[in-house]
Amino acid sequence: MSEELLINITPQETRIAFVENGVLQEVHIERARKRGLVGNVYRGRVSRVLPGMQAAFVDIGLERTAFLHASDILCEHDNNGNSERCVEQINTLLREGQEIMVQVAKDPLGTKGARLTTHISIPARYLVYMPGSRHVGVSQRIEDEAERERLKSIVREFGEEHAPGGFIVRTAGEGANREALEKDILFLNKLWIELQEREVGENGSRLIHEDMPLVMRTMRDLADTDIEKVRIDSRETFLKVHKFASKFIPALAGRIEHYSGERPIFDLYGVEDEIQKALGRKVMLKSGGYLILDQTEAMTTVDVNTGAFVGHRNLEETIFKTNLEAAQAIARQLRLRNLGGIIIIDFIDMEDLEHRRQVLRALEKALERDHAKTHISEVSSLGLVQMTRKRTRESLEHVLCESCPTCGGRGTLKTPETVCYEIYREIMREARQYDARQLLVLASQEVVDLLLDEESTSVAELEEFIGRPINFQVESLYTQEQFDVVLM
Repeated sequence: MSEELLINITPQETRIAFVENGVLQEVHIERARKRGLVGNVYRGRVSRVLPGMQAAFVDIGLERTAFLHASDILCEHDNNGNSERCVEQINTLLREGQEIMVQVAKDPLGTKGARLTTHISIPARYLVYMPGSRHVGVSQRIEDEAERERLKSIVREFGEEHAPGGFIVRTAGEGANREALEKDILFLNKLWIELQEREVGENGSRLIHEDMPLVMRTMRDLADTDIEKVRIDSRETFLKVHKFASKFIPALAGRIEHYSGERPIFDLYGVEDEIQKALGRKVMLKSGGYLILDQTEAMTTVDVNTGAFVGHRNLEETIFKTNLEAAQAIARQLRLRNLGGIIIIDFIDMEDLEHRRQVLRALEKALERDHAKTHISEVSSLGLVQMTRKRTRESLEHVLCESCPTCGGRGTLKTPETVCYEIYREIMREARQYDARQLLVLASQEVVDLLLDEESTSVAELEEFIGRPINFQVESLYTQEQFDVVLM
């Protein structure tokens, strides 16, 4: 499978596209004015303890206070050297005004503040260091048992002597030699010592450690030996990335290229068009079927429809083929749009149990390439597939868009007719409460046109009923739903 990373750099924004076989699979965006916070370590001050929620709000210097749940506070080690999650009450663990070291586990999402943890973890190329633990683990993606034991043995042996704490060997660590792993351990231990020294400094909420910029994080986390090319359209960034790769990922250094073409790199690969499509609700399938994706505060729903696809043999076969194609498309859309949390998929109902099993298996297989952790729960009694996808950062839609100021994010507007009847009711209210010679209605062009044309008879009857003249004035800046009734 051909895999490429396309990196587009501007002074205001960094964008990275992950392309498989010429098809866009993931987009990562970081803006200079609003960098992601996941992985950052802060010295925070507890501003409020909530026993009823078993949580606390912590001021780390952001616009909104961050959220720390009792389950994210790690206690002392047990007799076996494993750190355990606290089961004590939150008010015995924290007090208002207390200063603690915390790490951002989830970026602020929508109206929610950042999610914090006191279980600090610091990633490097091959390892993740957890100073508050003594557990040594290996990524589940490394399946060979002999290799898992080899990695554990090296890390446990060298780590106990040079960096007390826990480690997780990342997927990139598969096949890494002893020297590379030891270098990572020494680097992480040195970084942790520096971080502790900064934390001891001046009091107050402040940033102690900031994670790498997006480009370097991507090279550390995503790029592996399967990547055929990394194309970067900035000469300066290319030199930095090449230097980084030469030191930490030598096998990849020769595949990094500087793109100097006049045509924008995202236009050349059709990425811009795919990003625009990913902001829409409707996703067309090659067969003629389509998906409808709706993202809400609570969950994301995906509806599968046959659309123009009529099949060749029978209805069950048509539905089965549409669902199989939809399973592949859904997995891609979840990655591309970075949708997380609870996801409900409404596949077209299938009578054949074997067809259901195959569609679920196709979805599971398509999700295997997803870097975010996913879990397919079960098929509900209504035939809906329930799944979750780990969410740590804002979705593509939330990064690039905001709620419509006209409809307030509803996606619909009141009709001019509805607004006219609201105006009638408001006029009745005003006429009963106040003594005015006449009334002036300010509204949008569409509403005023309707009042003076189709609704003119109703307006005349209302004037006669309240005994006062009603005048109308178009306000070009008013939305279709806005109006004012002015007493004169």
